[in-house]
Amino acid sequence: MTAEIVVPKLSPSEARARIAEGDVLVLDVREPAELLQTGKLKAALNIPKSRLADRADPRSAEHDPVFSPAKTILVHCAAGARAASAGQTLKALGYDSVYNIGGFKDLSAAGIETEPA
Repeated sequence: MTAEIVVPKLSPSEARARIAEGDVLVLDVREPAELLQTGKLKAALNIPKSRLADRADPRSAEHDPVFSPAKTILVHCAAGARAASAGQTLKALGYDSVYNIGGFKDLSAAGIETEPA
């Protein structure tokens, strides 16, 4: 099954509403150099896609306790492809409420607050 089928996509306006509601983890899976060029969503935690499995897997020594199966995770990248793949990784690790919210540019254009990296 492709990542796009496994991980539902939210529009930028839907993502903005979910973030405003609170109690979500906004996850930016871009590389740090990309954030330096564009900034980041103010609410987002940056973990590059290449490091995500170690940080999200509760069995890993590098597990980050910010990841909770009870929390909704909104994943974005530069355009949406890495976010879909990262979402698929999270689903495979047992996270049920995972959404691809697309790319940084569209999200910031939708009025989601940004900040320098």
